[in-house]
Amino acid sequence: MSLFRATLVHYAGPSYSNYTFHLFHSAAEPWPENAALYQPLKDDQILLSDHASSLAVQAYLRMCNLPVQVACRANAEYMSPSGKVPFIHVGNQVVSELGPIVQFIKAKGHSLSDGLGEVQKAEMKAYMELVNNMLLTAELYIQWCDENTAKEITRPRFSSPYTWPLNHVLAYQKQWEVRRKMKAIGWAGKTLDQVYEDVSQCCQALSQRLGTQPYFFNKQPTELDALVFGHLFTILTTQLNSDELGEKVKNYSNLLSFCRRIEQNYFEDHDKDSITSSTSRLSKGSSLM
Repeated sequence: MSLFRATLVHYAGPSYSNYTFHLFHSAAEPWPENAALYQPLKDDQILLSDHASSLAVQAYLRMCNLPVQVACRANAEYMSPSGKVPFIHVGNQVVSELGPIVQFIKAKGHSLSDGLGEVQKAEMKAYMELVNNMLLTAELYIQWCDENTAKEITRPRFSSPYTWPLNHVLAYQKQWEVRRKMKAIGWAGKTLDQVYEDVSQCCQALSQRLGTQPYFFNKQPTELDALVFGHLFTILTTQLNSDELGEKVKNYSNLLSFCRRIEQNYFEDHDKDSITSSTSRLSKGSSLM
């Protein structure tokens, strides 16, 4: 069973036949005006990795010209069927994370990658895996495994909606979960410099693939473009203890132009305040000019 199906089965209940009925019934319905995307509180709580993932989904929806309202909830992570944010609520369906959301939207007749050949689709998926395995993992490492960042930024933000002692319990529980994951994938023994080098290599690979094209597959964006934008733009506009992470991205002028292009085409022209408000208190100012 795919991750998409597993996610919705978890939401809809144990009956696979009921899930299949709801899926195709939902696919036949038009996209509602009241579709909502849920994420943690944007001003005081949301972390770099969650903001990047949320922005990637927002970018994808805008690229598909599908309206969505961003709803910020302190307990968004615990509302999610997979325990991860963001998630969307469309009609009677709840779907979390970019991959399953892309498949859900495709079932409704909207896709950005249908025009690609099979080889291009395989290449797109490989680069998306690269972003998730390198950039997302690096973000999680910096947030939770670098003790200075965890102490000064991550734990205070993550626990900000809660009172003592729950705030401490939840923050340290989350940190333990992330560090256990890092150990499982072989990242626990890495130094911060090694993580920065991984980010640099990932950016180099993305820069080489992008080249002088406006998007990764020439003139039209795909889910890869949305994913890369979400992570790179968030890295560039998030205040951390060090500027080192953002500097790795700034070494590649075509990636900066890429981020600026998507910001202008899909955010500034649609909703001038949306992307800037979503990075309030995280913003360093204009990093893309």
